[in-house]
Amino acid sequence: MPIEQQLVPTSRLRVHTRIAGPAGAPLVVLVHGNASSGGFFEPLMLALSDRFRVIAPDMRGFGDTEPAPIDATRGVCDFADDLHALLVALDLSSKPAVFVGWSAGGGVIMQYAIDHASNVAGLVLENPMSPYGFGGTRDARGTATTADFAGSGGGTANPEFARLIKAGDRSGDNQVSPRNVMNTFYFKPPFRVEPALEDAFVEAVVKTKIGDDHYPGDMTASANWPGVAPGTRGMNNAISPKYVDLSPFAGVDPRPPVLWIRGADDQIVSDTSVFDFGFLGKLGAVPGWPGDEVAPPQPMVGQMRAVLDAYAGNGGRYEEVVFFDCGHSPHIEQHERFLAALRNFAALVF
Repeated sequence: MPIEQQLVPTSRLRVHTRIAGPAGAPLVVLVHGNASSGGFFEPLMLALSDRFRVIAPDMRGFGDTEPAPIDATRGVCDFADDLHALLVALDLSSKPAVFVGWSAGGGVIMQYAIDHASNVAGLVLENPMSPYGFGGTRDARGTATTADFAGSGGGTANPEFARLIKAGDRSGDNQVSPRNVMNTFYFKPPFRVEPALEDAFVEAVVKTKIGDDHYPGDMTASANWPGVAPGTRGMNNAISPKYVDLSPFAGVDPRPPVLWIRGADDQIVSDTSVFDFGFLGKLGAVPGWPGDEVAPPQPMVGQMRAVLDAYAGNGGRYEEVVFFDCGHSPHIEQHERFLAALRNFAALVF
């Protein structure tokens, strides 16, 4: 079935939403990650639309959704509240759904489950961000490396990448152009999608809104290495451990089943993430690294496993599935396997 696109008025903002599949069918909600949009889900939506009602919104600050500012001091709650407002507007808020969250979207759907567990039939966490966000933590419990959460927030983004997004750069001429960053880090090289789809994905990336209220957000200087600490606005601050802590997910009730799918070679969400200052410092890529005792690499995968183990200890159920020879985007890189896993999971929960 074709994908319909709507700008849906809600109580919070106007949300650009892709919708496919028959009305009344079991509901699947797809939530994208940072520097992307619901457009990255279009092939998956088409594949699911024979049996499911599928919706994929653009989060605020991304795609064609109204660019309302992101209040980072709420962690990912702006996004979770926007998602709930969208489902209310579509008269779907009380319909149990399978929520699929990719990267930062994984954090959004965990927050949604914390707030609205009774409306969640199941969660699929696809290469989800750590429950303690990106940067500035040292162990499986999410302990901060410094009091000001240095090494996380708006100052951690590559300013040239942000500049090229704002400029609408669709070329592959610069090492940190949106096209090259996508093909190098969203996917595991040498994987590439076919050219027309690659162009569509690049278009989705360059629609990311750039600035203090959006990507990457504002920042403050820090006396602690690497010299930057979170501000209070924008995307990368919203996923700073200063403001996001999803460990309460372990205690949600009722407890929907969780399927955790991750690419073994993910360079973004990893215990050795090349987007984490602790790991970059250890590699010598960021000067002045003070060592493992002060600023160790963030154990992102270990942090998620610890929270999900606590969830299981409270009576929840989760399965961790690792896709080998796969990077940050299993639903694209290994589409058929991801689709089968999602279909099988949905068959169990609906």
